[in-house]
Amino acid sequence: MEWFWIVVSAILAGIGTGLAGLSAATVMVPILIVLCPSFSGETGAYQATAIALASDVLGSAVTSYIYIKHKNIDLKRGWLMFLCIVLMCTLGSVAAWKAGNAVLGGFTLFLTFFIGIRFLIKPDTERKETVAKGQGLNLKGILISLFFGLTIGFGSGFVGSGGGMMMLVVFTAFLGMELKSSVGTSTLIMTFTALIASVSHIVIHPAILFERGDVLLVCIITATASSLVSAQFANRVSNRTIGLVTGAVLTVLGAIMIFLNYWDLIQSWSLVMDVLVCFAKYLRFVLPVAFVLLVCHFFIRIPKYVFRKMLHAVAFCSSAVIVYHSDGWLTASLVLVLFAVIVYPILMIAEKWKGFSELLTQKKTGEIKTSLLQLFLTDAALVALCGGLFHQEMLAIAAIMMWGCGDAAAALVGIPYGKHKVHIAFADENKSWEGTLAMFAVSFVIGVLILSTFTAYSFGQCILMSIMTSCAGAYTELISHGGIDTITVPSVNALILILCTCMF
Repeated sequence: MEWFWIVVSAILAGIGTGLAGLSAATVMVPILIVLCPSFSGETGAYQATAIALASDVLGSAVTSYIYIKHKNIDLKRGWLMFLCIVLMCTLGSVAAWKAGNAVLGGFTLFLTFFIGIRFLIKPDTERKETVAKGQGLNLKGILISLFFGLTIGFGSGFVGSGGGMMMLVVFTAFLGMELKSSVGTSTLIMTFTALIASVSHIVIHPAILFERGDVLLVCIITATASSLVSAQFANRVSNRTIGLVTGAVLTVLGAIMIFLNYWDLIQSWSLVMDVLVCFAKYLRFVLPVAFVLLVCHFFIRIPKYVFRKMLHAVAFCSSAVIVYHSDGWLTASLVLVLFAVIVYPILMIAEKWKGFSELLTQKKTGEIKTSLLQLFLTDAALVALCGGLFHQEMLAIAAIMMWGCGDAAAALVGIPYGKHKVHIAFADENKSWEGTLAMFAVSFVIGVLILSTFTAYSFGQCILMSIMTSCAGAYTELISHGGIDTITVPSVNALILILCTCMF
């Protein structure tokens, strides 16, 4: 099985080099040190880095050839960086040997993940105005090249990864080079830096050659072939496509490697395990339901406002599902926050797709991700408040479900049948009495059902609590403008329910 991961790491390393000029170690080292037991010893990370650097030599060379062939290289602006990086590589290799396996391995894992996030957030790295190919460096460019060349050179020798990525950022964001020219130039530099760094690693630790010769040979051949194919692909697609593909691969890879590498530590924290288990159970609910809704949206003609409320129903029901599967209010609150933190950047990236707003019936840019963040963070706070202070998580669920179901009823009735607009102080002029009454009625029914089923209050008390909460929630909905009802209505509902419990 270890050989399988060795080959996979070499293939992915070649793809990273060919697509975006990434060092092979950015991808290869985390896989080797986490999934290959023979690299987990005292010098495992150092040996993995040496093998990755050696694989980079031919991989970067063939990648450079492809970019040169397509005239995507610019040494006029990269020569100073080249000299500085080459000079500092050996020094970095010596420092890596002194640093040890733990420092080197952990740094590489997190570097992979954050490089991937960076590409996803901003797949296009170049400035709006790029300089012409072959244009020389001015004083500012010389100073930038000296500073980054020395630091990147040391880092390349020390970690073995990140050099290609950092060169890419400097060439595009600071020196104004076009993305493909930056990739071609950085891979050409990496051909020499990888050669120097790999030789330095092997000279310092000869066991790499004698004990890992077979792994070294396989990785070099595989990474080189993979680099050749991916470089051909990269020179035929847009810069944005290159960035997104690279970012997706590195982010997923980095997250998986971090998770596996620290699994024993995670298991020792009972709260972390409770959160992860609850989160996994919630995903088993939300992913299939969301998939079914999207399939229905494609094949069944559902009015947009109806489909929006169907998506909303999945969202506000999430709190009930999470509380049901959790071991307590703290676990439930953390799962709600965790889901919001994970999904928000995903939606931020997805918004760049032209069909996103149409698919999720988004009224304006940013609406979906903002509403989701508001809803899940508000729900987390309410669950923590009701569960942590009053030991009644179901009060929070009742408050959220009364708002969610009532809001859906208000839209489903108010939009097609709302003929009488509400004209009272502070009310939203688009709201109707028909929608408001529908919200009150549905909110009341949901409140009675939840409170009478999951709490110890008498049926009469549940009716009284539901009436008071439904009235307050319906009025709050009327005066909530700009979509803030996601926060205001469930919060007011929870406050009324808490006050009612204090009275009984």
